[in-house]
Amino acid sequence: NGIQNPIGNGNLVAVRAKGNAAGQNGNQIRCYNCRGIGHYARNCTTRPKRRDAAYLQTQILIAQKKEAGIQLQAEEYDLMAAAAD
Repeated sequence: NGIQNPIGNGNLVAVRAKGNAAGQNGNQIRCYNCRGIGHYARNCTTRPKRRDAAYLQTQILIAQKKEAGIQLQAEEYDLMAAAAD
């Protein structure tokens, strides 16, 4: 199962399972911003309240990985995008 890539290069894109992401299919997505379930930080409507030490440490680790050329996880990209706002 797949759909045509919107870029149009002929590659298929995986189709997300239907249903509640936090429920029936077991994909419990957790937001790095508000810690809520069912959405990513880039889609979060809650703004970060403060930049605590753990948040800053995570940002440093992400920057070090990026500088070293280490592949980042999708969640880390989301966290970087949320920090840029």
